[in-house]
Amino acid sequence: MQLAEVIGHATSTIKHPALRGWRMLIVQPLDARQQADGVPIIALDALGSGRGDKVVITSDGKAAREMTGAENSPARWTIMGVADDLGD
Repeated sequence: MQLAEVIGHATSTIKHPALRGWRMLIVQPLDARQQADGVPIIALDALGSGRGDKVVITSDGKAAREMTGAENSPARWTIMGVADDLGD
C-alpha cells in the first residue's frame, strides 16, 4: 500500500475487456513527506476519487482481479481508499 495523489484520468477507446466500465485515474505516488515518489501510474478506481484527492493505492494483482471479476485482468494498481485528513 502507498499514498498517492490523483492528478488526472485516462481515457481509452480500446481496452482489455476486463477494464470496460472501470475508471482509470492517473495517480502520483507520494513518500512519507507527501512529495512525489517516482513516476505517475494508472490505477483503477471504484470509489469516485477526483483530482487532488489523496488516496491509498495497492499493486496487489489479486485485488485487481477480484475487483474486475476477471482472472486475466491486466490491471496492477487499484485505489483502496481515500485519505480523510493527513494533517498537511
